[in-house]
Amino acid sequence: MAYDRITSSDVARLAGVSQSAVSRVFTPGASVSAEMTQKVRAAAQKLGYRPNMLARSLITGRTRMVGLVVAYLENQFYPEALEQLSRALQQRDYHVLIFMASNQESDVDAVIQQLLDYQVDGIIAASVSMSNPLTTRCDTAGIPVVLFNRGQEDRRLNEVTSDNLLGGQRVAEFLIAGGHRRIAHIAGWQGASTGRDRAEGFRQSLQRAGQEPFAIVDGLYQQEAAVRAAADLFACAEPPDALFVGNDHMAFAVMDYLRYERRLRIPEEVSVIGYDDVPLAAWAPYQLTTVRQPLEQMVSTTVETLLSRIDGTTSAPQKVRLEGPLVVRCSARLPKESHARV
Repeated sequence: MAYDRITSSDVARLAGVSQSAVSRVFTPGASVSAEMTQKVRAAAQKLGYRPNMLARSLITGRTRMVGLVVAYLENQFYPEALEQLSRALQQRDYHVLIFMASNQESDVDAVIQQLLDYQVDGIIAASVSMSNPLTTRCDTAGIPVVLFNRGQEDRRLNEVTSDNLLGGQRVAEFLIAGGHRRIAHIAGWQGASTGRDRAEGFRQSLQRAGQEPFAIVDGLYQQEAAVRAAADLFACAEPPDALFVGNDHMAFAVMDYLRYERRLRIPEEVSVIGYDDVPLAAWAPYQLTTVRQPLEQMVSTTVETLLSRIDGTTSAPQKVRLEGPLVVRCSARLPKESHARV
């Protein structure tokens, strides 16, 4: 049995308004009175009308779709970030397409190409990098791209991150103030700006204090690699007395290894500090001292940056660094005078 499709003309007739008024009510940002909106939406609900988004996109040239690309979800930081990004965009009447991609350039390029085929209005790339040819194509097509929690040396790209350099500096300062002298860093992937900047900030603060890192090892943002790095570091006759681990995801695995494989007490025998402040960091088994990424501010800044580029209200790419505090818990020895900023 066939059913006739309810159209905007049917809604206009029932509401006693023009068809253009119906269109304005269902167009985000259009100027329309509260009385008109109530009248039209009541008629639409009674008839079971839903606006044809495909037809509207052909008229406006906008799909009101945004692509979110993320490299991995094992780290608690990213599911939470994606949830907040999706909600923030949906509140602005944008539909969200989520794609997974590895950090392999060819994989990222293939996913972004799919998003371009969907004719998205903009792209948020969470911890993935853009190749130069693909950036050029997005730029030529007028599709703005915002890198979330990742920086890249390309003036055409917008990016929003925490201040990773400052975060690494604060960790080293805190550990030095706690009396540590053999401070090692199991770094985040050095192919990523976040991992490089955190490691560089760590080096800078140690250098200012007249110290050298005990070791800096690339943990690749992977738990298995981080544990292997910890095993090598603690096989030394005189192992580190403190570890800065490049993110919480790795830090949890390192803490488990130190406690249950090496039988070390944290922080009495070794201090551990992470980066991100994911929810698990506050759980009783870990109580991890860590640098908090200002996630809500990062999300709101990312969304505002992207939508302002889509709307054409800003044209110059934005490079935003947001300060995050060191959150002190129980996994690192306390200095006599705390350097924590909560």
